Amino acid sequence: MKITFIKPNIGRREHSLYVDHGRMEPLMLGVLAGLTPPDVEVTLFDDRMESIPYDEQTDLVAITVETYTARRAYEIAAEYRQRGVPVIMGGMHPTLLPDETALYADSVFTGDAETMWATVVADAQKGQLKRRYHGEPGIAQAGGLLPRRDIFKGKGYLPMTLMQYSRGCRFACNFCAVSEYFDRKHYIRRIDEVLKEIDHHGHKFIFFVDDNIASNKAALKDLCRELIPLRVKWFSQASLDITRDAELMRLMTDSGCVGNVMGFETITRDSLRESKKSPNLPGFSNYQQEVDILREYGMQTWAAFTLGYDHDTRDSILDTLDFALTHRFTFAAFNILMPYPNTPLYRKLETEGRLLYDGKWWLHPDYRFNQAAFVPSRMSADELTEVCHAARKRFNSVPALLHRFSDMKTNMRTLWSVVSYWKYTMLFRNEVYQKHRMRFGLK
Repeated sequence: MKITFIKPNIGRREHSLYVDHGRMEPLMLGVLAGLTPPDVEVTLFDDRMESIPYDEQTDLVAITVETYTARRAYEIAAEYRQRGVPVIMGGMHPTLLPDETALYADSVFTGDAETMWATVVADAQKGQLKRRYHGEPGIAQAGGLLPRRDIFKGKGYLPMTLMQYSRGCRFACNFCAVSEYFDRKHYIRRIDEVLKEIDHHGHKFIFFVDDNIASNKAALKDLCRELIPLRVKWFSQASLDITRDAELMRLMTDSGCVGNVMGFETITRDSLRESKKSPNLPGFSNYQQEVDILREYGMQTWAAFTLGYDHDTRDSILDTLDFALTHRFTFAAFNILMPYPNTPLYRKLETEGRLLYDGKWWLHPDYRFNQAAFVPSRMSADELTEVCHAARKRFNSVPALLHRFSDMKTNMRTLWSVVSYWKYTMLFRNEVYQKHRMRFGLK
């Protein structure tokens, strides 16, 4: 038997295909390959940078689906199904919208794959693939499972290894699909299994893809203590409340943490309350103390902002841009608030009749990447789209790049900081322009 794993692209630009030069290895597909019995042949095709050979023989196609890639994933599935090859889809989007996904696949997998993938393979081998499978969310790679990283070779992924220490997050931000998926629970791997995986792949630059690696601070401290002698460099996604724990900040630095993606979301208290971003609210004073602490520890921060709350205006978004430039963040994402399906935000906007694109922006042929998908309160959807893109352009302009680089405490702190700053800021700068208003899907 042969299984083909597929990582879909988002889509294409108006007049050309889109190649994702910032692509990272699809860890979950490596995990699925590791869960697959050794007598089953596996292969990976990454739609972000290579053509999919639909006519190549295979017995089962497994596609991982995010909301942004759903339209393209359904196109890929159709190609295989018309050739008589069964398709199973899983991931965040099918878990949030299993009935929709079932319209485009022979089988839908909801939840986490670790406990049920062997059953899927066994059923497929017998020609008895079920319409639905469900794996309860839980600990990643339980039992010490190692991903099959050999399937990533030759794909041109960024020189970092993706790993996972924990899943889920204890917070309940109203726009977040992760909170909905994991029901505010947080699952933590055994540290000895994490260390074994690091030893096995041997790479010294690690991206822990945890939804919030600091959701359990005691567990993160335990991990940091074990990482210190390994002399690795790592980054992840963490909530801003890490800055209130001096011991944790010291341990993160000592263990090789070079920075984190951090959800600042907004610089206004009213919008924080609206988003229910609880870790940012205590003692809120425009983040000055948090930013100062991050800089003192040399963290190269990726500040993530979410824009378009009911209290946001064009001026408040431009103030957010000025805030990001003033603090010379290594990276910043000026994301339009997106109504992901089945989140509290989606349900609120649906009730208020404010959703655009028939409430299914991820499938609508007129939707384009980085467009507002709802009617904001204090500006039009087009105005929100335009001002957010203007913020991205200015933050990534040459003068802004040079200004941000000049921070001696972060981006010029070490030779490694300097090299990584220029390597990744230039890469993601190009992505800002390439992805803007990109079509979903290829058809």
